[in-house]
Amino acid sequence: MSEDERQIRALVERWADAVHRGEMAGVVADHADDIVMFDVPPPYEGIRGIDAYRATWPSFFAWQASGASFEVESLDVTAGDDVAFAHALLRCGTPEELAERPENRLRLTFGLRREHGRWVVAHEHHSFPYDPRAGEARTDPAS
Repeated sequence: MSEDERQIRALVERWADAVHRGEMAGVVADHADDIVMFDVPPPYEGIRGIDAYRATWPSFFAWQASGASFEVESLDVTAGDDVAFAHALLRCGTPEELAERPENRLRLTFGLRREHGRWVVAHEHHSFPYDPRAGEARTDPAS
């Protein structure tokens, strides 16, 4: 594993830990000012910019504080000289949701770029797979 891959793995793990703790400063710490995120809940066109990204988290933190899990289960990283991507599967749900569908995983993809010698997340994408039992894709873990 290259040093860049190690750095990116550590970045993703720090981010996930901050999300798990509901700590906003840690969630946004390694994100670009012009971050683009496509999330599970609307808006369907995604969000753009660090302020819009920051605004998406309070409802998730409140939902998670009710006992939901947010745990990285697998993480893969590919790094070039100036761009990289990471993709992961996470256990994300309430104990009831995870008991009902233990195989369900949140899918996470980060697109990163090197800025001023450090890696930052420029693109973030979260999704759940289509669940034919529910008749639709899961839309919002906080609802």
